Amino acid sequence: MGELTIGIDIGGTSVRASVVDDRGRMLDTLRAATPGTALALEHCLDRLVGELTSRWAARAVGLAVAGFLTPDRQVVRFAPHLPWREARVAQEMSARIGLPVVTEHDANAAAVAEFRFGAAARGHNSLVLAIGTGIGAGLLIEGEIYRGSFGVAPELGHLTVVPDGRPCSCGKRGCWERYCSGTALVDTVVELLADGDWGRSQLAADVAADPGSLTGRRVAGAAADGDAVAIAAFAAFAASLGQGLAMIADIFDPDLIVLAGGVGAASGLFLDEAREHYARLITGSGHRQLARIRGTQLGESAGVIGAAEVARAALHADDAALGDPGWSPAR
Repeated sequence: MGELTIGIDIGGTSVRASVVDDRGRMLDTLRAATPGTALALEHCLDRLVGELTSRWAARAVGLAVAGFLTPDRQVVRFAPHLPWREARVAQEMSARIGLPVVTEHDANAAAVAEFRFGAAARGHNSLVLAIGTGIGAGLLIEGEIYRGSFGVAPELGHLTVVPDGRPCSCGKRGCWERYCSGTALVDTVVELLADGDWGRSQLAADVAADPGSLTGRRVAGAAADGDAVAIAAFAAFAASLGQGLAMIADIFDPDLIVLAGGVGAASGLFLDEAREHYARLITGSGHRQLARIRGTQLGESAGVIGAAEVARAALHADDAALGDPGWSPAR
């Protein structure tokens, strides 16, 4: 199994923790709902790590966080869907659990995993979009994470695509993730149901009977079953995704784009249509090379696997600093 580390993907709705080996294989996994306060969240992470380390000899922990980190990744400055603000999460969690802890932006973690073990393995300049509760983005330039000058690049989910549009938890309106995420799918269905009579739609009937049953997963399942409302919601999703991809291509000109995250894993429902929008909207359409756009190979596991890989890389860096002759750098 090689060296074991623990990867934890901390999303806006759920926390997933796994023991991962050095081939990217998940050996043991636990889940929990994401608590609403910083103290409760830290207690949750402590409990998950404690249960996993009672069964496995893991050496370090990586946390994939949906938020802004300082360039040294020691402080979580702001997380739109999480309770941490200017928090020294890595240091505090390391002291709490007794293992080295490294934090990483969740989309960067997914990008690392897809580059090492998945769909981005042959990309030169690759963009990984983690589409779940919101949108995270990780940019890899020749395999190296690009963080920007202050550690927050590229924050693509909060680009404004609809002026004065839907309110976002970041404080702005019309952010891309408000139209292209699992949460956005729910909002789109609600708007569609309010605007018309959808007749025999089972999704419409289910929502009327129990409004709380409406989730992004429920919309995806309904679309796969041919439900008219769900299909219309995914058509709007695909149009927004294509619009955003065209903007991104104009800025970064990547050769490969990988769609990861919970919604990204359902790419069969929208990817072909999104590609068409992207190819039509990109500047110089028809006169330039387009990026390859792929669905994830690692699915919802990319963040967890990437977090574990980041923790492993930090261990190796520490070993190298101490002169450990058994370590050699790996790309």
